Amino acid sequence: MGILSRASYIIRSKVNAVLNRSEDPTETLDYSYEQLRDELQDVKQGIADLTTQKKRLEIQKRRLEENVEKHNEQARQAVEQDRDDLARQALEKKKQKMSQIEELEGQISQLQSQQDQLVEQKDELQRQIEEFRTKKETMKARHEAAKASARVNEAMTGAGDEMQDVNRAIERAEEQTEDMEARSQAMDELRDDGVLESQLDDRSSLEKELESVQQDGEVDAELDTLKAEMGKESTDATSGGDEPTEAEAELEQELEDDAVSSVDVDDGEVESELDELKDEQSSN
Repeated sequence: MGILSRASYIIRSKVNAVLNRSEDPTETLDYSYEQLRDELQDVKQGIADLTTQKKRLEIQKRRLEENVEKHNEQARQAVEQDRDDLARQALEKKKQKMSQIEELEGQISQLQSQQDQLVEQKDELQRQIEEFRTKKETMKARHEAAKASARVNEAMTGAGDEMQDVNRAIERAEEQTEDMEARSQAMDELRDDGVLESQLDDRSSLEKELESVQQDGEVDAELDTLKAEMGKESTDATSGGDEPTEAEAELEQELEDDAVSSVDVDDGEVESELDELKDEQSSN
C-alpha cells in the first residue's frame, strides 16, 4: 500500500469515525423514510405519465377507427355509383388507417404492460414503506428508551460526563474548604502565640507590655483587698462572739492538749509570738 493510499485510508477512517459519533439514529431513520416516500412519489408520477401517454394513443386509435369506418362507407358509395377507382382509393386509405391502428394497439399494449408493472412495483414499494415506518417508529422508541436508561444509569453510578464534572466540582470545593479551614486555624494559633499581631492594633510592644504589667498590678491589688476584707471579718467574728464556735473549741482543745504535754514552754515567748501574729493581721 502506497503512501497516498494509506493517507486516503486513514482520512476516510477518521471521517467515518467522526460521522458515526455525530450520527443520530432517529434522524437517519426519518431521512431514510422520507427518501422512500420520495421514491414512491416518483413511481406514482411515472405511472401517471405513462397512463397519460397511453390515453393519447387510445384517442388517436379511436380517431383512426372512425376514419376506417368513413373510408369503408366511401368505398360502398363509390361501388354503388360504379366508381371503382374511387372505391379503390377509399379502400387503400382504409388499409393505411388499419395498419396505423395495429401499430397503435401494439404501443398501447406495451404501455399497458409497463403500467401494470409500475403499479405492482408501486404497491410493493408502498408495502415496504409501511413496514419500514412501523420498524422505524419501533426502533426510535427503543433508541429513546435505551438512551434514557443509559442517562439514568450514568446518573445513578456517576459514570456520565455531567456527573463526573459535578464530582470534580465537589472535590475542588472540599479541597478549597479544607485549605481555608487549615489557614484559619493556623492564623488563630499564630495570633494566640503572639507571632502575628492584629493590623488594627497600632500599639507598640512597649505599650502592650506596660499595659500587661498594669493589669497584673491591678489584679494583685484587688487580691490584697479581698484578703484584707476576709481577715477583718474573721477578726470581728472572733472578738465579738460570746460563745466560741465549734472550730474555736477544737483549737482551744488542741492548745490545752499541747499545754499539758509541754513542760518547758516559756510564757513570754508565747505572748511575744501572739503579738506578732496580731500585728501581721492588723497590717493586712
